[in-house]
Amino acid sequence: MQICQGDGLRRLLNAVRQRVREAMCLPVESAGKTSDFAPTPGEQQGSAVVEFTFLALLLMVPVVYFVVTVGRIQGGSFGVVGAADQAAKVFVAQRDPASARAAAERSVLVALKDHGHSVDQASITIDCDRENCLSAGTTVTVTVRLDVSLPLMPFGDVLQLKASRLSASASQVVGRYQ
Repeated sequence: MQICQGDGLRRLLNAVRQRVREAMCLPVESAGKTSDFAPTPGEQQGSAVVEFTFLALLLMVPVVYFVVTVGRIQGGSFGVVGAADQAAKVFVAQRDPASARAAAERSVLVALKDHGHSVDQASITIDCDRENCLSAGTTVTVTVRLDVSLPLMPFGDVLQLKASRLSASASQVVGRYQ
């Protein structure tokens, strides 16, 4: 009884071995003849690796570039929103308009640097609903705009290739008691 089970296991292992050899494009031997699916010794072998490598590069490079570009846009989006919010908060906390503008611009610089973007690609606009921007009850609106450049472009600045233009606005009310 065990001899029959051993023969069945041996047949199963031989069948698996033949399937693996077929999958790897190796000659399959069964009772002295080769399979129709396996290449004969004179045929080309190993072209699947070359084709796989070529297709992987052809398909994966654009996908990776797309993911990196979307990541830079998302980082710029976070940076712009944070920069506008912090600039508005810093602006209303100052005593005079000149130092308020300088402090707001510095906070935009820090927020954008935290997300990997330079300030030369950004612009800041500060609007007030009254003549005196720091009088009590004045609503100060800070708008930050950022041009996100395409990553890994050698002449991106010269050609002005941009992935996206982002903007965000934040408003703060100047407090009554300063």
